[in-house]
Amino acid sequence: MTTERIALQTLDWIVLVVYFVGMLAIGFYFSRRNKNTDDYMLGGRKMTSWRVGLSFFATMFSTVSYLSMPGEMVKNGPMMWSFLAAFPFIYLIVAIFFIPYIMKLKISSAYELLELRMGLKNRLLASIYFLAMRLVWMAVIIYMMADKVIVPIMGWPVETARWVSLLMGVITITYTSFGGLRGVVLTDVVQTFVLFGGSILAILIITSDLGVSAIIPAHWPEHWQGWVFFDTQARVSFMTALLSMFGWHVCTAGSDQMAIQRYLATRDTKAAQRMYFSHVVSNVLVFVLLAILGLSVMAFFQKNASLIPSGHTLTSAADQLFPRFIVAGLPVGLSGLVLAALFAAAMSSLSSGINSSCLVIIKDLVLVFRRQPMEEEKQVTLAKWISVLIGLVVVITSLGIGYIKGNLLEMTYKTINLLTAPLFVPFFMAMFVPRAKPTAVFIGTLFSGATAALISYSHELFSATISFLWIIPGSFIAGVTVCWLLSVFFFHNEKTRPL
Repeated sequence: MTTERIALQTLDWIVLVVYFVGMLAIGFYFSRRNKNTDDYMLGGRKMTSWRVGLSFFATMFSTVSYLSMPGEMVKNGPMMWSFLAAFPFIYLIVAIFFIPYIMKLKISSAYELLELRMGLKNRLLASIYFLAMRLVWMAVIIYMMADKVIVPIMGWPVETARWVSLLMGVITITYTSFGGLRGVVLTDVVQTFVLFGGSILAILIITSDLGVSAIIPAHWPEHWQGWVFFDTQARVSFMTALLSMFGWHVCTAGSDQMAIQRYLATRDTKAAQRMYFSHVVSNVLVFVLLAILGLSVMAFFQKNASLIPSGHTLTSAADQLFPRFIVAGLPVGLSGLVLAALFAAAMSSLSSGINSSCLVIIKDLVLVFRRQPMEEEKQVTLAKWISVLIGLVVVITSLGIGYIKGNLLEMTYKTINLLTAPLFVPFFMAMFVPRAKPTAVFIGTLFSGATAALISYSHELFSATISFLWIIPGSFIAGVTVCWLLSVFFFHNEKTRPL
């Protein structure tokens, strides 16, 4: 294994260029097959389950996770992996309760469901929550790739990050705006295999050099967190990790346009359930891989301490070690392939985020306020231009993400996951609480969002110590409680429409 070079070589660049050209080619190929908005936004509602499942996995599993989880293992140990225990419960809840309910409705946007049951104001509020959440999510992804990966690896000036962000945005916008959901799904499938392959490749190279036994610590490192079953003030405990992961996946599956759009892209309920099963299995496998990858990277830099960035220790540079290993520890050519996996994780999320945000803007904002119907051809053209606009907004927003404090995992929860539970609150009330009233749900949803912000920034606001993992369960419980109380005691006479 080479440990001398600290920059990409010509062959690495060739691999990256081939990858980018391939993504663009897929987008242009599918541009000729989109004849109406169902084709462009939902793939004609006849897409193959396993492909859509892998697409959903690649969409939600971004570069944020791909980078933050190995760094989390290096710095804090395996306690965070307690969340794996949540996945069987996640699948049962989503497959049994959510998917059949949603698939029986003839909708294109998730937020149409809210208007049917809870009125226009709740549909608009949920749409705004979704757009705010996903625009920030995409901005974080671009920031991560540019500022935390490409610029440090290449040794470029910090100012170069904005140009890297712009390049990523342009390429992703191009193949997304042309290819629609079909293009997004196929590129996501390709990117999923690249992502898995990159992780496995890195692990094999380290273990072949150091040996399998070398990547397992002989004793529990002092900087790792110990086992904690339940503690609201501990950074991570078993129950908070399990509840947080359960809450995130259930909330996302039941309210996020990117999830519901995937259900609607399949033929029927059973196909949608198979799609979600492949999504869950992919998540479990990749998180196990990332745990092993984190251990492998830690062992590599313990042996090659001279390669740790100057002025840093193993723990302070934890989030930078995997990107640095890609260049310093992999053979020429393979560095380009693993770096392509990082781009794959980023661009799959960006493409789906752009596509879903575009659908929400058209279906839940433009067409809602437009008095006259719009021709299908004009809708597709408008969607392409909106995709470009979304991409530009995301690139600009990414320039301010670096001001958020915390390691990559904490940054994720304080930005990307901030509105996950508040967005799910009105869906939960609409689907499972018959006594829920529109105005009560509207107020409760706003309260849930405020609660999420207070928990997220409790240290800065109150000098309180509340784990960031409580953002999702805490804001959900607060929102549902307020919705129910207001529905029962204050707005009980308000009319609702059953689905």
